[in-house]
Amino acid sequence: MNASKLIEQFEKFAPKDIAVDHDPIGLQIGDINQDIHKVLVTLDVRPEVVDEAIENNCDMIFSHHPAMFRPVKNMDLSVPQNAMYAKLIKNNILVYSAHTNLDNAEGGMNDWLSEAMDLRNVEGLVSQGIYNDNEYFMGRIGDLKEETTVYEFAQKCKEFFNVDGLRLISHQDNHKVKRVAVLGGDGGKFYSIAQQKGADVYVTGDVYYHVGHDMIADNMSVVDPGHHIESICKPYLCEMLKEWSKEFDWPIDVIKSNINTDPYQFI
Repeated sequence: MNASKLIEQFEKFAPKDIAVDHDPIGLQIGDINQDIHKVLVTLDVRPEVVDEAIENNCDMIFSHHPAMFRPVKNMDLSVPQNAMYAKLIKNNILVYSAHTNLDNAEGGMNDWLSEAMDLRNVEGLVSQGIYNDNEYFMGRIGDLKEETTVYEFAQKCKEFFNVDGLRLISHQDNHKVKRVAVLGGDGGKFYSIAQQKGADVYVTGDVYYHVGHDMIADNMSVVDPGHHIESICKPYLCEMLKEWSKEFDWPIDVIKSNINTDPYQFI
């Protein structure tokens, strides 16, 4: 099957135009018109993930995080990242990445994170503008089924996102929590919007030290379970691609990467 068919269908769900400006989404490596037979879905494109794709005879990698965030200045193959690109090309593996367009899509990344927390009455958080008469948002805000405390909610987040530990930024651990905002990835700079929209606590990753100070000064409680919680996309994307494969009679297999690409561990 031609890879362009899969990409065209996906971009109906998450149009490239709803991505953040200058986000390097879309085709990363390969020819969009090449034939594909087996797709590996992953959060990150790392050397160990490429090896996994080769071992499983995959000819396409579909990732959330772009494989090429920064331009390549040379192809010095002693650099691990460059060596990975060369291996992908040598093995004729196409790489396609859906980043902030998947974050902003209706039924996309931030809806999946909201679902993991069982939020109700979910609405958009940070407006990203209008596309085809629809307003798109990065992040979501909604209500918990039952009121709890900041500390108890943070503990539950370890279960929601299957993490061994997280960072809680708060001087009000016993305050009540009902309304929760979430933004996958690095969303610290948007905490004031979450606060303005009535969130009792904000869930996001990669909170910077000084931003953490600002959050506390503004009496905003934040749970930082890390960037890797976005790996929740793997089963959802797999199911989506499999459903389209059945609907459109695509002769492809879709598998989920079993590689944990989280660079951090709690000890």
